[in-house]
Amino acid sequence: MNKFIKKLYSCQKSNQSLVCVGLDPDISRINQLGVELLDWLRNIVDAVADKVCAFKPQIAHFSALSAEKELEEIIKYIHDNYPNVPVILDAKRGDIGSTAERYALEAFERYQADAVTVNPYLGQDSLQPFLDYADKGVIALCKTSNGGSNEFQNLKLENGQFLFQQVAVNAANQWNSNNNVLLVVGATYPQELAEIRQIVGDMSLLIPGIGAQGGDVEATLKSGLIKNSENSGLIISSSRGIIFAGDSQENYKSRASMACEELNRQINDFWSI
Repeated sequence: MNKFIKKLYSCQKSNQSLVCVGLDPDISRINQLGVELLDWLRNIVDAVADKVCAFKPQIAHFSALSAEKELEEIIKYIHDNYPNVPVILDAKRGDIGSTAERYALEAFERYQADAVTVNPYLGQDSLQPFLDYADKGVIALCKTSNGGSNEFQNLKLENGQFLFQQVAVNAANQWNSNNNVLLVVGATYPQELAEIRQIVGDMSLLIPGIGAQGGDVEATLKSGLIKNSENSGLIISSSRGIIFAGDSQENYKSRASMACEELNRQINDFWSI
């Protein structure tokens, strides 16, 4: 078990949570609250840190604001103040050769993320620089939550597999020599989620699409949970439904906490960790 996976499992148990909170700053909404970006980030983290199994900052939401420094700062803040909670950098990187090496350096050395999301559709050589960080998590896109994912991911190959199924097969059988591979599977596709679970066994899956995108908690749990195991196999991500649950400077922290607690309740009513 690699360092990231061990940290993830430990946090899921100690916080009794499968919830991963996405940190996706929308500066117009933050300005309406009358707070600075870094203060908002710290306050959101403080409000939910005891109710999550991971944080997932989305790099584009920071780089679009020229806020890479704030991204570095909030990851450091989480590591310093909540060292039991892993940080997943949502970057969806995918490139080859020296560029892939630089992206891996960016995620794991510049930002000090515990794991990073990657795009596997360039093949294993594009993933290898990430996979070589044996103590880190590498979370490959498999069946994404957006409606347009069917356009390519559900194409049938000559071997009879759908493309997303082949990604799952390769992830389980070729890419995971360091036991540090996970997959992204959208809650909006519970049938495909069940198929992927059958392919990858007890590999952990990052599940976006709950909340604003319409994914159903119960259907996700029925399709993706590992039965009869201490490892649930799921990291259920929510961003806007938690971080923007409040609408004022007075309530945005408490309402984020309440929204995170409510999602935990929905999950844990169905499954006890």
